Amino acid sequence: MNNLFNIKDNVVVITGGTGVLGRAIAKYLAQEGAKVIILGRKEEVGQAIAAEIQQAGGVCEFMKTDVMNQAVVQQNCDDILAKYGHIDTLLNAAGGNMPGATIAPDKTFFDLDPAQFQTVLNLNLTGTVIPTQVFLKPMVKQGKGSIINFSSMAAFRPMTRVCGYAAAKAGISNFTAYMATECAKKFGEGIRVNAIAPGFFITEQNRSLLTNPDGTYTQRGQDVIRQTPFGRMGDPDELCGTIHYLMSEASKFVTGTVAVVDGGFNAFAM
Repeated sequence: MNNLFNIKDNVVVITGGTGVLGRAIAKYLAQEGAKVIILGRKEEVGQAIAAEIQQAGGVCEFMKTDVMNQAVVQQNCDDILAKYGHIDTLLNAAGGNMPGATIAPDKTFFDLDPAQFQTVLNLNLTGTVIPTQVFLKPMVKQGKGSIINFSSMAAFRPMTRVCGYAAAKAGISNFTAYMATECAKKFGEGIRVNAIAPGFFITEQNRSLLTNPDGTYTQRGQDVIRQTPFGRMGDPDELCGTIHYLMSEASKFVTGTVAVVDGGFNAFAM
């Protein structure tokens, strides 16, 4: 039997796992036999997701966290290690945006709020660095582990409006490449660091930006569809196969990459 894609009993930590994408990924990985720990701020939502996965026969639990607080993340890590003994994969999915870090069509760069810009940078970029620093330690000790960061289409192209978010995601792509080399050179080839760059998926954060109340696309949503050769938004489940690959032995010679899952968005020119 070929075990390249076997992730049964892998302990997987997902930051920001209470969102639309994190929920879908958690469910899929649990179905594949992984032991999933969701870290997030929304305790009620997280507990509900964990309960749903448990009822379906999967192993999942929720822990409240703050990815900007190293002490809190460290306690999460200690609690996970005390219960499971090891951590195989960290999926850095925490992130978000704020109105003041965006520039609407009727605004200019001078309307950007530097404080909110900094907050968005911190949440997305530093909120990836801190969990990586914490959860990398047990991976180094065990000589094996996979870290998967969340980049974005905005990291490849300077999209309108999302000034702070795009800067943060570009930083995550760069950080991914940096950490891949850092880990391989200093800790050995057992530690791999990659990223996934989703195209456009409808989430609670972007729903009002991309769709109208009646479900039709806004002007920005229409622009996205025109730029996407597949002619549609992505389904959250369509991220799962790439993540499965990056955390499994099937990708054991893959590190420092940003895997694009976008229906062709980034390949389209005109």
